[in-house]
Amino acid sequence: MAENSNHGTLRSRNSADTVANRSETDAYLASLREKRQPVPGTGRLIFALDATASRRPTWEMACQLQAQMFEEVKTTGGLSVQLVYYRGLEECRASKWISRPDHLYGLMEKIDCRMGHTHIGKILTHAQRETRLLKVSALTFVGDACEEDPDKLAHEAGELGRLGVPVFLFQEGHDREVERTFREIARLTHGAYSRFDPGAARQLAELLKAVAVFATGGLTVLADQHNAGAVKLLSQLR
Repeated sequence: MAENSNHGTLRSRNSADTVANRSETDAYLASLREKRQPVPGTGRLIFALDATASRRPTWEMACQLQAQMFEEVKTTGGLSVQLVYYRGLEECRASKWISRPDHLYGLMEKIDCRMGHTHIGKILTHAQRETRLLKVSALTFVGDACEEDPDKLAHEAGELGRLGVPVFLFQEGHDREVERTFREIARLTHGAYSRFDPGAARQLAELLKAVAVFATGGLTVLADQHNAGAVKLLSQLR
């Protein structure tokens, strides 16, 4: 999030003024660092998934795993999740913000996967709009393909990074071009990238729980986690 500041040289008449100015500067820099971390108890996570036909097995897996995200952060604070998905030729939809896992599960189980194209760019621009209304802690995306212009996605990712919303991208499969694009989005938003194996429910669960912890408690709380997902994300976030 951009901050207005005066970048002129600080000048003081004596050492006391210099100390005071340094203290004010240190406090200002500390406040900027704090703004980059989600505030405990106020986590807002956009949970985005590819719902095209090839994603049916993973969609069903995500339905079963989503409750674990809420469970993981009970001691850290509340978590609000917004489901975003795309399918078909042009469909890309977002749910209301949900704070109960049973509500999210009920919504997800009613959605069927359909053949179509990827709309990752729409997800990135949607996240921009949402965080301009009320700060979004993080965006997580699960998918296996990318059919869009990488340069355009990089532009949208750069804007999202400027707004302070890290993107965590989890790729199913081993497509090198997809990996390259996903890694670039993660880099531009100060997020993270990870691959998970098809059908690896436990692996995906650990990754999603780690993002939920980050969304509610930031890096400090994530560092206290000892699962493999947290270790993977921390290695890129630090």
